[in-house]
Parts: sequence; C-alpha cells; structure tokens
Amino acid sequence: MDLQAVKQRFGIIGNHPGLNRAISIAIQVAPTDLSVLITGPSGAGKEIFPQIIHHFSARKHGPYIAVNCGAIPEGTIDSELFGHEKGSFTGAHESRKGYFEVANGGTIFLDEVAELPLATQVRLLRVLETGEFLKVGSSKVQKTNVRVVAATNVDIPTAIQNGKFREDLFYRLNTVPITVPALKERKEDIYLLFRKFASDFAEKYRMPAISLDEEAIHVLENYHWPGNVRQLKNITEQISIIEKKRVIDAETLKMYLPNYSENKLPVLFNRNEAESSASFASEREILYKILFDMKADMNDLKKLVYGLIQTGRIEDLNLDHQSAFDRLYKDNEDFEPQIEMVKSVNAKPRASEHIEDTHEVIEESLSLQEKEKELIIKALNKHNGKRKLAAEELGISERTLYRKIKEYDLD
Repeated sequence: MDLQAVKQRFGIIGNHPGLNRAISIAIQVAPTDLSVLITGPSGAGKEIFPQIIHHFSARKHGPYIAVNCGAIPEGTIDSELFGHEKGSFTGAHESRKGYFEVANGGTIFLDEVAELPLATQVRLLRVLETGEFLKVGSSKVQKTNVRVVAATNVDIPTAIQNGKFREDLFYRLNTVPITVPALKERKEDIYLLFRKFASDFAEKYRMPAISLDEEAIHVLENYHWPGNVRQLKNITEQISIIEKKRVIDAETLKMYLPNYSENKLPVLFNRNEAESSASFASEREILYKILFDMKADMNDLKKLVYGLIQTGRIEDLNLDHQSAFDRLYKDNEDFEPQIEMVKSVNAKPRASEHIEDTHEVIEESLSLQEKEKELIIKALNKHNGKRKLAAEELGISERTLYRKIKEYDLD
C-alpha cells in the first residue's frame, strides 16, 4: 500500500521520518491479530493508527469501537467493557452487553489504557490471553474474538514501578509497539498542518483562509507545542475566527501561544527544587573562588620561601616578616597553617641537618586574559605583525583584534 495514499485517506499531514515509520508499522501489522500498543504525547494523533490497523485488517467489515478508558468512572468501567447482569448492582434494572461482546469479530481501541484500575487490568489480561470474560454479576464464561489496540501517553515502565500498571499486561499489549512523535519533533510538518487547518476552517466558516508572514512562520515552527497537533488545530481555529486581518504577523501569533519564549529555556516545574539548585550553585561558585584564592596565596608563599633559600637569606625571615604575614592574613583564620609553616623556617638549620636542592615549581597561569594576550602576541609574531592574517589565525574579526591590541597595549 502506498504511504501517500494512506495519508490522503486518513487525513494525515506531514513527512517526518518518525511519522512515516509509525504509519508503515501500522500497515504491516494490520493483517495479523497481534495486540498493538501506541505510545506518544497527548494530542499527537494516536487515535488515527487504530483506524488504519482496522481498515487494512481482515476485520475491516466487523465493528470498530473506540473507548476512552480515562473518561469512564472506576465504578462502572467493568460494566462498560464486559457488560452486567440484571440486578448485579444498584441501578442494574436489566442486563447489558459490554464493549467486548459488541465488538466480537472486530477491533476495540482502548485509549488511555493506563487509566484502567488494577482489577480491570486483570480482566483485560484474561481476555487477551484466552478470549474469555465474565459479565459483572455473572458466573457464566463468555467468549469473544476481538483485536485489541491500546494507546497511552503515560510512561508505562514508570507506572509499573509505581504499582499502577501490571507488568504482564504491558508485555501482552506491547506485542507490536508504535510510537507517535510529538509535534515539536516534526518541525518541518508544523506549517503544513497549519495551512491544512486554516483551509478547513475557511471552508467551514465561509471566510478567506488565514496565512502567516515569514517571521510568524519562524515563531510557529519554534514554539514547543505542549498540546501537539490538537493545540495547533485549536489555535488555528481561534485565529481564523477572531482576527479580521488574513495575514497574521509574529506579534499577533504570539498572543495565542501560551508561555511563548524565544530562548526556549527549560521549564522549572518545581519551584522549591529550582531555588534549592540555584542556591547550591551559588555556594559552589563561592567555594571554588575561595579555593582558587588560597591556591594563589600558597604559590606566593612558596615562591617567597624558595627565593630566600636560593639567596642564602633564610635567616632574614625574621619577626618583621612574620608580622607582615600576620597582618596580611589577619582577616582569614583559614590561612593559619600556612602562616605557621612560614614562621617555622625562621630558625636556622642545625649543622647536622642537610638542606637538599629544591626545584622551583611555577604554577601555570589560569587567567583567561593572560592566555588571550599570549595567543594574540604569538599570532602577530607568526605573521610578522599582519593583523588580517593574525585575526584569521585566531578565528576573530580584524576589528576585534585591533580592539584587543589596544586593550592589552600591544602596540
């Protein structure tokens, strides 16, 4: 079956590879009786795929029933799916057939299957494994021959871990998985869908179709679309009815897009966690700064001591020097161990003590400015002072290089 023909028959718009793969899997699995689990975000169009599966199956002349499991109250869901006998509960004035009995020989689509109560999940598992079920209030086993296609926007493995979904039912439903991509992943399809919806509403309400200018198209394609195709369709309908002008600009479009943001920063769902993370990051930065400052001061102390040793003036590190260090670090008690270390070298070594040669270890500068200055000098020397070639070597503009030369006084 031609993929484009299937799209036209079921009104599917778009050419995203993920969408095409989902349609192809639906067509391939249709002739079998395997159970199918369709996953994807709410509003992405999952309800189209059970129709494709039913249409291309041997059951296409049988009944097709779509059931929204999340819309049926927990107290009546068993009765709706499997039927009940007269008098089985208060208000059961007569016996009633359930969807599995009515759909015998056809296909039943269980939308939002993760919303089923655990007790109902046990009944459903029995139907999938044996084709048998019991009406509410009955002890007579009945048989049904139904193809089950289920869909959910819930992360089923997480629901299993939380004890809200049976693992055995998941594996029984998930014989063939189909994943429908979110609209934000189908950026190239967004404007195509908008034009289709705009044309449909123009025909429905007998008015000229709306269109978007270039900037508005950019806004449309870069919005995150939490409500997916359903949200895009609703917004297109709102604009078609409310706006008098038929060419929509970016500012007008943004009025209809909730929480539109150019920078696309991630949304913080938990305010307390966000504040806690920000506080932790701030404290971490302060800690890093203190550690770097301590490291720099320690290097200065080591250089000073080494210089005195090299010149043979270790005895000159007298009380005056100690007082200077004391004054330098009087406001930071954390440096007391380092101060004591310097004071300890004030005593002259005994004759029996042997002073070993010491090699100076000069720490490499971590200053970004120094590194930048050093690279600029190297580039200028390499190209004999030709700024254009040096700028190309550094990957910056000649104007930026000129400004840096002035800033670092490299003339």
